[in-house]
Amino acid sequence: MAADNLPSEFDVVIVGTLTESVIAAACSRVGQRVLHLDRNYYAGNWASFTLNGLLSWIEEYKAQQEKSPDDQTDVEQEWREKIEEGEEVLTLNSVDSTISNLEVFTYAEEPEEEEEVKATSVGSVLIDSLAAEAKENSSSSTEAQNSSGPDDTTPDKDDDEEHQHQEPENEQTPETQEEPENEPQPEPVPEVKKKITYAKLIKEGRRFNIDLVSKLLYSRGLLVDLLIKSNVSRYAEFKNLSRILTCRNGKIEQVPCSRADVFGSKQLSMVEKRMLMKFLTFCLDFEQHPEEFQFSQKPFWDYLRSRSLTENLQHFVFSSIAMVDQETLTEEGLRATQHFLRCLGRYGNTPFLFPLYGLGEIPQCFCMCAVFGGIYCLRHSVQCLVVDKESGKAVIDTHGQRISCSHLVVEDGYIRDEQRTRSVNISLVTVPPLDSSSPAVRMVELSSSSMTCMPGTLVHLTCSSVGSAREDLEPVISKLFYVPSSPGEEPAPCEEEQKPVTLWIMFFNMRDSSGLDPSCYTLPTNVHVCTGPDASLGNDYSITLQAESVFRQLLPDEEFCPPAPNPEDIIYDGDGTQTEGAAFQEAGDALGTSAAGEEEEEEPQENDQSEESSEPAASSESAAQ
Repeated sequence: MAADNLPSEFDVVIVGTLTESVIAAACSRVGQRVLHLDRNYYAGNWASFTLNGLLSWIEEYKAQQEKSPDDQTDVEQEWREKIEEGEEVLTLNSVDSTISNLEVFTYAEEPEEEEEVKATSVGSVLIDSLAAEAKENSSSSTEAQNSSGPDDTTPDKDDDEEHQHQEPENEQTPETQEEPENEPQPEPVPEVKKKITYAKLIKEGRRFNIDLVSKLLYSRGLLVDLLIKSNVSRYAEFKNLSRILTCRNGKIEQVPCSRADVFGSKQLSMVEKRMLMKFLTFCLDFEQHPEEFQFSQKPFWDYLRSRSLTENLQHFVFSSIAMVDQETLTEEGLRATQHFLRCLGRYGNTPFLFPLYGLGEIPQCFCMCAVFGGIYCLRHSVQCLVVDKESGKAVIDTHGQRISCSHLVVEDGYIRDEQRTRSVNISLVTVPPLDSSSPAVRMVELSSSSMTCMPGTLVHLTCSSVGSAREDLEPVISKLFYVPSSPGEEPAPCEEEQKPVTLWIMFFNMRDSSGLDPSCYTLPTNVHVCTGPDASLGNDYSITLQAESVFRQLLPDEEFCPPAPNPEDIIYDGDGTQTEGAAFQEAGDALGTSAAGEEEEEEPQENDQSEESSEPAASSESAAQ
């Protein structure tokens, strides 16, 4: 349906991303008329971009910052004519206000054409000289063989090669079998390490899927349970996290979290292994041992010290298993540890899953609400909310169309400041604070097998904001990576050779509004605000305290995200009962071909897949990629 020809009335109008897409899917599944809008692209601040798409997003962001207030005033004059007498208007943000302090640095070199030609010429000369030398040696060997056979004076090349590869039936003379002792051996060609240039990054840009928000899925978390319950998991693929690492005393170490990891660890002594296993076993059912739990209102760090754990074990549990901060209370820390341990073993040796092609796949999966009668429009937003007697009754979209609705669900980024009252291999690496004033940093390392980058590594660093993203994260980047002082510069052979070389860095701050109380918004009662991404590693906050809570307010008597039927169970209404197969056959006849004909032209595949593969996304906390 064309975006400028939408129906004029819906039950629910939803504007936003991950949480909002879950609400849209839940509402449309129970028969509500849903209009789901997104300002620019799938997933908003939860999006995954190709490198080229990310560069376009950066340019759009810079262009938005340069817009003058007069441009917004001219747009408002156009839709104010649609406001009726007695109605008031609440204007929404036309641009995203959640991103700030965006900075981009490129360290990949673009080599000069002359250098490339020179390198190629030197290599060609060396290869040609080696080939000539090998040919000369081959000729001398052939002459030796010819001298032993008086009848064969001028054998052709094919016969000679065939003779060399056949096993001799008769015994040959030693002279034809042995190589001369003093024959010079060709020197091996030195292996030249290929540089990844900026042009190479752009050329391979579609192989990247870079998340704006770096998160993982707990294998027994609420989001995974919801994906399974609603059958939405069929639209995505996931990969188990390979390992969990931590930075301790300037070294990267693997965190022993499962029983096998603990007893196989070379970093722990036998005494430490027993102490750690005893503590982790206690955490699994700590509620059953109130006599050992006396620090409920004291910091979790103090509680770990009271358990007589070594500094090594305290660091592993606090930073890489519970993954909490210094202000976390003991009960919350124990629950975080318990949740981590209960997620172990469901899909692998680590408790986390990562969606192939990036986190932006999750909102896209839930945006399948159109299957059940919902309407989804990209690059289409809401300019204002029409209010009548403290209740929102309609919205006016960016095309100037007035759309009536019973409820409006909107992301926090669309709310203006005056409308709120004031009251943050796939490997996971935790980096403790470098000093008392700096935050702890969480780093997710993604390889090309996660379908998020070209051969190499894509790294996300996230922390709670203290200053700008660059101020918070640059010390950690300098500690763990080699940052060239100029594009193309490489580390000295004996210095920092173990550190990966950075090619491209982007810093930005994203506002975390998850701590705001819903009562702080001065909005009508039928307008529901969903906050954007929060600073936690998982997604449970967006599912429990956001999507399901808002759905209960909208439709308290309906089931939240009931399972979708299998495609073969869907019955289509029409003039007569028509099966899905008949519909596809009819469509194939209209196109002059059939599905069977297409299959005959293709080679049979070893693994037949009944579902379509997931496609990459098209287009306050500190973050760096």
